[in-house]
Amino acid sequence: MTEKEYRTITDVKGPLVFLNKTEPVSFGEIVSLRLSDGSTKNGQVLDTSDEMVVVQVFEGTAGVDLDTGIRFMGDVFKLPVSKDLVGRILTGAGKPRDGGPDIVAEHNADIIGAAINPYSRRSPEEFIQTGISAIDSCTSLVRGQKLPIFSASGLPHNDIALQIARQAKLKDSDEDFVVVFCAMGITAEEYNFFRYDLERTGALENAVLFVNLADDPAVERLITPRLALTAAEYLAFEHDYHVLVIYTDMTNYCESLRQIGAAREEVPGRRGYPGYMYTDLAMLYERAGIVKGKEGSITQFPILTMPGDDITHPIPDLSGYITEGQIVISRELHQKGIYPPINVLPSLSRLMNAGIGPSKTREDHKSVSDQLYAAYAQGRELRGLVAIVGEDALNERDLQMLKFADLFENKFLRQSKDEDRTIEGTLDLAWELLSSINTKYLVRLDQKWIDKYHPTEKK
Repeated sequence: MTEKEYRTITDVKGPLVFLNKTEPVSFGEIVSLRLSDGSTKNGQVLDTSDEMVVVQVFEGTAGVDLDTGIRFMGDVFKLPVSKDLVGRILTGAGKPRDGGPDIVAEHNADIIGAAINPYSRRSPEEFIQTGISAIDSCTSLVRGQKLPIFSASGLPHNDIALQIARQAKLKDSDEDFVVVFCAMGITAEEYNFFRYDLERTGALENAVLFVNLADDPAVERLITPRLALTAAEYLAFEHDYHVLVIYTDMTNYCESLRQIGAAREEVPGRRGYPGYMYTDLAMLYERAGIVKGKEGSITQFPILTMPGDDITHPIPDLSGYITEGQIVISRELHQKGIYPPINVLPSLSRLMNAGIGPSKTREDHKSVSDQLYAAYAQGRELRGLVAIVGEDALNERDLQMLKFADLFENKFLRQSKDEDRTIEGTLDLAWELLSSINTKYLVRLDQKWIDKYHPTEKK
């Protein structure tokens, strides 16, 4: 540790402190600030050059003046990790928020981490049953995948995330997931909702929460997901846990990136976000996966609220490039009172085919999924036509597809927040609904599956 204290601050802008460089310091190095009243704050080196060092202060810069003393600690930010993390609630800076003792560390892990080397990765192929029909049937989740939820303000994405956290399991396995819940910029009301639900269901005993509230410093928001991922990597790759990482809300994280970029007077990119936002998000998302020779895994569920319900906004746009699909929450379905309001048409899981089929889910899964998608898409399209020409203009096939769209939304998509459907139950329900359509119109289904699974055609 460097004992020397410097008083060379030249400027304070937002959460950033600028000081003249007085010795070589490394990027990401931890800094201790001693204020005039004797209190201390912590920061991190954000930029370093021959003339100037820029420090971001985690607790905000209120009270920092030109007489504030700064010491460089000679080390990067580290998280004390041990199995005692499980069942704890921590702040966005890794300190206890639940009134419990400090974590007794097995060792201190560097929070920056690294993306998993592609050569060391094992291909994800084990189906995760979430108990939610819309996800399990049409956008199947695979262990080691990163699958974001694209939502918008006022939609029940947090309910869906909690339901997945409670219900997610490997098919035909009793292995529980350890949930690492990373909350960034959430309100106190949302925090109380998460905490109450996890305590009510007993899921908190199997979870680690990192919580950065809306009134906590924006700078702290940038390290919160890195702390969460460091804890996840330790539990997965040191202790062979299967870890489900849920972030909410990545939009708040990206807003903090933009705020810090503006304070640094960086040249902005699309809609004012920094040009390196793609790289920054990739550094988080690419820490998901399965490593060869390791039993554990990290599966990620980032939640992001699309500003203005705009799926082309830079945050969902870039997230879609990096991750392996998306689950889209629909305001239209939500307004109809359907929960979970998942629109399967723009939703996608790029790893779905690797995790379904014989011995994984069921042999008819892919065909049933394709037929559900096709019939629902046609039914949705016909609603627009009916609004113009009326139902009398439709032929028999179109009427059946129109009716199926309503059945699909009200019986297949709709389920209660505590309803945990098996994949077999989901597929059987799909066949039951598809039986409302004449078999000659079920062109996505092989005859052999119709003969075996169709409720009225079974042989």
